[in-house]
Amino acid sequence: MNFTLRIWRQQNAEARGAMVAYTVNGISPDSSFFEMLDVLNQQLIERGEEPVSFDHDCREGICGTCSLYINGRPHGPVSGVTTCQLHMRSFADGDVITIEPWRAKAFPVIRDLVVDRSALDRIIQAGGYISVNSGGVPDANTIPVPKHQADAAFDAATCIGCGACVASCPNASAMLFAGAKVSHLALLPQRRVEAARRVKQMVAKMDGLGFGNCSNTYACEAECPKRISVLNIARMNREFLVAGLFAEKEKIVRESL
Repeated sequence: MNFTLRIWRQQNAEARGAMVAYTVNGISPDSSFFEMLDVLNQQLIERGEEPVSFDHDCREGICGTCSLYINGRPHGPVSGVTTCQLHMRSFADGDVITIEPWRAKAFPVIRDLVVDRSALDRIIQAGGYISVNSGGVPDANTIPVPKHQADAAFDAATCIGCGACVASCPNASAMLFAGAKVSHLALLPQRRVEAARRVKQMVAKMDGLGFGNCSNTYACEAECPKRISVLNIARMNREFLVAGLFAEKEKIVRESL
């Protein structure tokens, strides 16, 4: 298979970027998208040109680092897969493929197709964890969790933090990501002690980092490679509302003493 690639090239965050066209020939339809880019980079190196920078790690759809915007869609034309799971048989021979980095204020370009997604890590650091002592593993396993809650928590926990939800949202919102991280903890019994602090700090950090708000376009759910449901956004909003009401109740009690 032969392809024309229009790739965003940018030296660093301060430099002006531009689309540059390349051709790759003789690509196997069973090659992954990254293997195709490896072929291109080998050709560029042999010609003494700078290879294209792009993020990858596990290439198994687990790490979430493969953040590419392909022909106007995060991770490309196939739903429910990451870029590393995308194969060239998903395209037609002779196609022109446009490849760009994530576009969001909170994701500045580092170089070419690589963006700084550490803003998602800072949302987790703000409260996406349980720090209370819940005992050892045998003790934790004695805490009954209804199956429907355990299943919902597991579904939310499958989020790999790739940022496709942010890239697909017209507002560059991270609410599906944050909602998934809040949800998988909110559904577990160990979460109750820190529930109010967790959601308030994570939402505050998300807003402070420059992510937009949700306007219910559902693009995030449609483009999520792990098919995270927007119901997690609703759950996060509920947790945030309850946290606010709880804080107001505490304030009234303190003032009455």
